[in-house]
Amino acid sequence: MAITHIRTGDWETLGPAASEIRRRVFIEEQNVPQDEEWDGLDPECQHFLAMLDGQPVGTARLLPDGHIGRVAVLAEARGSGIGELLMQAAIEAARHANHTQVALSAQVHALAFYERLGFVAHGDEFLDAGIPHREMTLSLTVFQPQ
Repeated sequence: MAITHIRTGDWETLGPAASEIRRRVFIEEQNVPQDEEWDGLDPECQHFLAMLDGQPVGTARLLPDGHIGRVAVLAEARGSGIGELLMQAAIEAARHANHTQVALSAQVHALAFYERLGFVAHGDEFLDAGIPHREMTLSLTVFQPQ
């Protein structure tokens, strides 16, 4: 049985493993240009690294403004729930930072994944690194009837 856990930390700590995952998923698989992938924002983000049996297999980041990004899971680990674990960790970190919502730019093929987590799509499709995306948000406020 595979054991998965999520590590949380800064770019200095998790960057080497996270950058390798992002390189393989975004640059190699999806042909994202390197200068678009490495946007210079990583040092100010909180990072999440999914470990499967001690090996890094997925990553995500939370920007200081509550945006979640760079969600990537290696091909061999997809479909195992790792993406959901990464998202839950990022959402919980945003709650802990007192954000009232989180936002992300979702690749269109992944809309259903984010919708299952409660995200709602907004606006028209747009291209980011040549890949169709839509903006999505998730409210972190709890409605309390009066």
